[in-house]
Amino acid sequence: MEITPEFRSFFDSLPEPRILVDTAYRILAANRAYIRTFATEATQEADWVGRFCYEVSHHYALPCDQCGESCPLQGALKDRQPNRVLHLHHTPNGEEYVDVELVPLLDAHGEVTAFIERMQFLGGKTIPTAVTAMVGRSPPFLRMLELINRAAPAMTPVLLLGESGTGKELAAQSVHHLSPRREQPFVPVECSGLTESLFESELFGYEKGAFTGANQRKMGLIEHAAGGTLFLDELGDIPLTMQVKLLRLLESGTFRRVGGVEILRADFRLVAATHRDLTAMVEAGSFRRDLYYRIAVFPVHLPPLRARGDDLPVLVDMLLARVAPGRSLRLEAAAMTALRAYPFPGNVRELRNLIERAVLLTDGDTIGVAALALPERGVSETHPTSFAATEHALVQQTLARHGGDRAATAQALGISERTLYRKMRKP
Repeated sequence: MEITPEFRSFFDSLPEPRILVDTAYRILAANRAYIRTFATEATQEADWVGRFCYEVSHHYALPCDQCGESCPLQGALKDRQPNRVLHLHHTPNGEEYVDVELVPLLDAHGEVTAFIERMQFLGGKTIPTAVTAMVGRSPPFLRMLELINRAAPAMTPVLLLGESGTGKELAAQSVHHLSPRREQPFVPVECSGLTESLFESELFGYEKGAFTGANQRKMGLIEHAAGGTLFLDELGDIPLTMQVKLLRLLESGTFRRVGGVEILRADFRLVAATHRDLTAMVEAGSFRRDLYYRIAVFPVHLPPLRARGDDLPVLVDMLLARVAPGRSLRLEAAAMTALRAYPFPGNVRELRNLIERAVLLTDGDTIGVAALALPERGVSETHPTSFAATEHALVQQTLARHGGDRAATAQALGISERTLYRKMRKP
């Protein structure tokens, strides 16, 4: 493809980093924004031109689709339409999550001659883990993060689906922090165990005198979430009687405090999560079909840890830095091999507990297989509470180690104080 002065002027005027790539993956040009973002004293545009895009961005010897990742170039070439994916790119600041879109350029005969590749950092020009609080590089993790990134800018309800311990609250926080509402409140609501009256008073608030003990007006969580995000955790645990009230709120966008007559307007972005199979619950009649279709507009499945083997090293490093910040600990090769072979019925939460325990049992700087104390099998039907009991014991040990300081305990375990309170109640 010929790069004319007119094209060059247009190309350089684009505000985001972009490169021009031919159908053989070779870089033909880089715009000024790309040079400003990626150039160092040792690299300029001339150092990129003629090289393969996958070599520069990923340090691969082969195209992305031949290395286990989705390749936007192949998709754009096949469909002759823009193709967008989330990739992990090498940058002068290290590896960063980048939203990549390839737009095909067609000649007079409708044939693809080249592509303009646009790159946008997840959450802006920052290291993404500070934005999402989640780390990973495996294809299932990147696909999940891509869906979150696509949904975040909209007002569309997001439904997070996944096993217990997969990080649904962190994913909900990611939706919020990647959205235009990031400066406004993120308000979580633990739906499990709420009675109908408590659900109403917590969510909608109440007026003075609405019931015995209501000595003053109380704002509900809907009002606290004004302009921000309302996160309904364990949505599948809401009884049918409360599902009706939730559906009415979502459909009308209005509510009244308990005991009140004034109609108030709700202003929140909804994110919900559950480990339950809502479609099966709908068929069984324990979850309203109309509420399901109102909430499940954009479902996002969080992969279990057993499907994220490539993420184990980075997750272990992150957890070691979090639970033992003053020590230089690492796993011996045999310990990492054992982790890769373990099914993790408790997912990332169980991994965190295993690492916490191993740190306490390790005197040197290398964690061995014995310190991990991996169960011979996952949680079994004959011992359904074994993982819960182990988790509860670890919570109590960590709480004691921090002198009963719940905020410090929650930080050490990598969970919110709200989640800590819930785990303190469970054996």
